[in-house]
Amino acid sequence: MGRNKFSAREIEVISKLLHLKCAGTRFQQKMIRHKLRVKFEFNISDFGVQGKAFDEHDLQECVRRGIIQVLDDATIAAMKAKRQRDRERDEQEAAEAAAATAQDPAADWQAVLREWEAWEAQQAGTDTP
Repeated sequence: MGRNKFSAREIEVISKLLHLKCAGTRFQQKMIRHKLRVKFEFNISDFGVQGKAFDEHDLQECVRRGIIQVLDDATIAAMKAKRQRDRERDEQEAAEAAAATAQDPAADWQAVLREWEAWEAQQAGTDTP
């Protein structure tokens, strides 16, 4: 799920990219969709109908109906900064969780398997008279 709040300038650029997408080759369309997803966090699938091309007219219709909100540049900048901080926090938490898992000896399944095999060998040796 991408964003649904954009600045007027972003809407203008997205509209131009959608126009180019509809006029481009298959490869160009893929590159434009990638740019829309990465640079603007704009996913056509969030707003369009599956199987129907999404163009600049559909974009303007989404804006008119309020599905896409147009906000001022300062609000958009603050929103992007918060999303970046959230991403960095999530990455930090994931790294800490990975470090904690690496320190847990039970997380290393191969070491646990070796311990189990050693225990089985010991049991097999003590069970025989």
